[in-house]
Amino acid sequence: MMNIIISNPEKFDNLKQILKTEGLDKVHILSDFDRTLTYGSVDGVKTSSIMSLLRDGKHLSSDYVQKAHELFDTYHPIEVDSNIPLEERKDEMREWWQKHNDLLISSGLSLSDLEDIAKNGHLKFREGVLDFLDFLKSKNIPLIIFSASGCGDAIELFFKKYNKDYSNIYYLTNKFNWDENGRAISTKGPIIHSLNKDETVLSDIPEIFNIIKDRKNVILLGDSLGDVDMINGFDYDNLIKIGFLNFEYNKNREEYQSNFDVVLEGDGDFSFINNIILNFN
Repeated sequence: MMNIIISNPEKFDNLKQILKTEGLDKVHILSDFDRTLTYGSVDGVKTSSIMSLLRDGKHLSSDYVQKAHELFDTYHPIEVDSNIPLEERKDEMREWWQKHNDLLISSGLSLSDLEDIAKNGHLKFREGVLDFLDFLKSKNIPLIIFSASGCGDAIELFFKKYNKDYSNIYYLTNKFNWDENGRAISTKGPIIHSLNKDETVLSDIPEIFNIIKDRKNVILLGDSLGDVDMINGFDYDNLIKIGFLNFEYNKNREEYQSNFDVVLEGDGDFSFINNIILNFN
């Protein structure tokens, strides 16, 4: 059962009123994908990341796992070492992601692999998400989906599976160029990694930035503490941060409350979020 925790009710009510008064044409939605739009677990089993589904489904060459682990062992200590200057760490993350993308290409990644994951993988939209997507489409509210997954093409394919790949949805994910046989041949920039998963990258994508630049009231959706940083680089006026706390409630509740305006505990549905959006209408 979902438990709703509002960190500062007075602040939250004020933000809702401002967004309602200024109208939906001033709003855009900024959302993570894995375990935010999708459930954190299905039938009691924790959902795997897209990369895990790709690896565990034996879609790639036999030496992929070992080489991917070697990259992890090299770069992950840098990723989490706050003593290293951030810009230096970002350069290292960009290098890691690029090397991993090159590894995926050399390991035989194909578009059919990602289509299989989108259609048959252990992923499921939260109840109410499809209604949420339909409403955003009907009001032409931009939805920016951020993911540092190594195979972001699978996210778009997952939306297509449900016929929800709407024109108001923009995917800031890692993508590939494909040959005529559906084999990955190169990376399609920009690279989204763990330390630049924020709206600073939009300065390089004017076709998206120009759509949201005047929509400075933002609703941010995420399931990890790092997701609150997705807003970095955007000059917003008002921000509502909603976090899904899917696991380890007692351990993480206090920190989530200090970072999100609303914490949705219990791997629940989208009813609370839909009620907010509908009240702005």
